[in-house]
Amino acid sequence: EVQLVESGGGLVQPGGSLRLSCAASGFVFGSVDMKWVRQAPGKGPEWVSGINRGADRTFYADSAKGRFAISRDNAKNTLYLQMNSLKPEDTAVYYCVTGRYGTSGLRGQGTQVTVSS
Repeated sequence: EVQLVESGGGLVQPGGSLRLSCAASGFVFGSVDMKWVRQAPGKGPEWVSGINRGADRTFYADSAKGRFAISRDNAKNTLYLQMNSLKPEDTAVYYCVTGRYGTSGLRGQGTQVTVSS
């Protein structure tokens, strides 16, 4: 059974940082491109960042460039998203999703990120 379990979300002040993790199981993690997708309240899902299976190519939405960093550890079957300089508009549920681009794919239950003073 494919499982993706996100963690690391929480409440953070504007300008703060969070590191999200996604533990994968039930498939050959190192053979699959991965991405982070977020969904803010009342809005549709938004692609944030993707990484290829070899972890040597990363891709970012304009909203994430220069502030977020996606990475993965294939030995640990884990995907990460380091988020710095967080803004209130980054508030959303963040999902770990299979695939490199777009918003479709297998996903976990998500982790809530709230940026507020």
